[in-house]
Parts: sequence; structure tokens; C-alpha cells
Amino acid sequence: MATQEQHPNDTLASLQTESETLKTKLEEERAKLHDVELHQVAEKVDPLGQFVLKTRRTLKGHGNKVLCMDWCRDKRRIVSSSQDGKVIVWDAFSTNKEHAVTMPCTWVMACAYAPSGCAVACGGLDNKCSVYPLSLDKNENLAAKKKSVAMHTNYLSACCFTNSDMQILTSSGDGTCALWDVDSGQLLQSFHGHGADVLCLDLAPSETGNTFVSGGCDKKANVWDLRSGQCIQTFETHESDINSVRYYPSGDAFASGSDDATCRLFDLRADREVAIYSKESIIFGVSSVDFSLSGECSKGKSIYPCALHAPLSSSGTANRHTVRRMPSFRGLNSGGMVG
Repeated sequence: MATQEQHPNDTLASLQTESETLKTKLEEERAKLHDVELHQVAEKVDPLGQFVLKTRRTLKGHGNKVLCMDWCRDKRRIVSSSQDGKVIVWDAFSTNKEHAVTMPCTWVMACAYAPSGCAVACGGLDNKCSVYPLSLDKNENLAAKKKSVAMHTNYLSACCFTNSDMQILTSSGDGTCALWDVDSGQLLQSFHGHGADVLCLDLAPSETGNTFVSGGCDKKANVWDLRSGQCIQTFETHESDINSVRYYPSGDAFASGSDDATCRLFDLRADREVAIYSKESIIFGVSSVDFSLSGECSKGKSIYPCALHAPLSSSGTANRHTVRRMPSFRGLNSGGMVG
């Protein structure tokens, strides 16, 4: 007797039901391990006290909102990209502009310094990630040396080099992340799993392995294996778009900032959220998060003051002045300076 063929819709419905069942069981197992909150464990830890943040330099030159910036590993130079379509390389100490490139489109949403300091990458609404080699000749036409490395089907939201100048990781509004070879422009690995635009990513510290974390408009933070292209962990506790993610210095945790006006800390070993940082008076989204070098302080930026938090206690330890417009990306170099 011939077996009756199963309708594709029935198969899909069955798989969806099985997926939801497994998800529920996973949440139940997580709940069993949720015996105490992080701030309760840290009640006996001495508070850090108040920090005083000081402006060291102001870099002026962009004609519109700065959307992204990245420090060079020499702890001196910065690359920034702006809504005005320009990418500028700065000497942060002297405030001089060392290089400037006008991109073919406005809204250059992503930029990154190569580990060697010999190149920068950038992209945005052109859907591309372009790499520009840098030289000592500040009058050199960088546009003539442009190399298009990555091509997405929607805007480029973030990019970062891996631990060498030879590979670059990108995220896009097309809902994917991708790993590219810089020399050939070949796609080495693609990462599918977000249900909407991917807005941010961060590479794990080199000693912790080949992983990175991404966040997006689907309210998810996904941790990926660079080698297999598989999503190995997913966290879904935010209530709105995730604008920024940043690994803890040890690589065992990461922080996220969202349009729901909260920063959250996730422990990868516990496979769960361990802290929420928020303030009732702050109702606007968090656009950027970062950690201090020691990991004792985390930083969140919204349209209200730049707030420093002690991750263990979830308490604010310092505020910078209130800004008039929604700020964008902020970064911390290996010398402890904030950009």
C-alpha cells in the first residue's frame, strides 16, 4: 500500500510546533539555574564611587551627524564616518585631520581601523564595504586606491576587521552578517538567523575563540561561530531594536544597548541575562555601549547623559553633560580614552 504523502504546510506546522516546544523546554532549564540576581551576589562588593569625566580633545570637521568611529591600535588615531558622506582619519592628540575621503553616498554608517593601522574600511547606504590603504603621504588621493570588498543587498550597518588585515566582518540591513577576504573580495562565510535588519556586531577578544555577537531590529542578540556560520546562542529579552553590542573584556559576557532605553548584560556561560541597567528619567534609546579596560565600568549613551555603570551593582557611577541631539557610536581605546 502506498503511503499517503504529507502536505508541505502540515510538515511546516509540525516543525514550528516542535520548535516552540523545544524553546519552552530551554527556557524552563534556564529558569532552574536562575537562583540569584547578579546585584544580590555583588552586595558585599565595595562601590566604585563617582567618576569625573573630562573632555580632552574636540575633533571638528564633519558637516553632519557622526555615525561611527573606531580607534587605531596605536591609541592615537581615530577614523570616523558621518551622515555628510565623509570618512576622516584623525590624530586624536593634535586634532589634525590626516586623511579625508568623500564617499559616493551620504550616511556612511560604518567604519573600522585595520589592526595594523595601515588601512580603514567603511560603508553605508551604498551597500558596500570599501577598504582604503593608508600611507604617510597625507596629500595622497585615497579614493584612487579604494577597494570594494563586500557587497550586501541592503545598507551596511557595521564592519570590523578580524585579528588580521586579511578578513573583515560586516552586518547589513538585509538581515545577514558576512565574513570576507579583503584581497579577493570573496565571501568566506555568511550568517543567517536574524529576522530583520542587523544593526551592530562585535568580535570576541582573540583569546576567547572564533565567535562574534550581533544585534538587530528583531530584538535578538545572536552569538555566532565564525568557522561554521552557525548561531550558537540567542538572547531575546530586549523589547525593541538592539543598537549596540560589546563583549566584556574577558569574552565571557557581552552588553547590549537598545531602543527600549536599557542596557543589558548577558553571561555566555550561564546562557542568560544577568543584569539590566536603566533609569526612569531616560526614555530614549541607547545608541552605544562599551566597557572600561578592567571591565569594572560599562558605558551607555542615549539622548540623556552618558552614564557609567558598575556591571556588578547595576548602579550609575558618573554622568556626562546632556547632549542636544541623539548621539551615535562611541568607542574606548586600549589606553582607556573614550571617543
